[in-house]
Amino acid sequence: PPGRPVILEIPLEKIRRPLMRTRPNDPNKVKDLMDSIAQIGLQVPIDVLEVDGHYYGFSGCHRYEAHQRLGLATIRCRVRRGTKETLRHHLR
Repeated sequence: PPGRPVILEIPLEKIRRPLMRTRPNDPNKVKDLMDSIAQIGLQVPIDVLEVDGHYYGFSGCHRYEAHQRLGLATIRCRVRRGTKETLRHHLR
């Protein structure tokens, strides 16, 4: 059975974003997050799924973009282990 999620700092480029959103992020929300992350760090980790050593992110689009724009190399993630079946479920 899958274990409890663990919190890890993961390099941004290691996180695959299979569902890159069709609509753009809200730039004001990204800007607010950038200010907050620069001052106090990321408060709520993004959720990622780990399947066979690969990380997949389906949410946290604004937080992810804020990290990219700040030029940060890693992002704090709540990692859940999954199977290819779990991944297929998310991709439906």
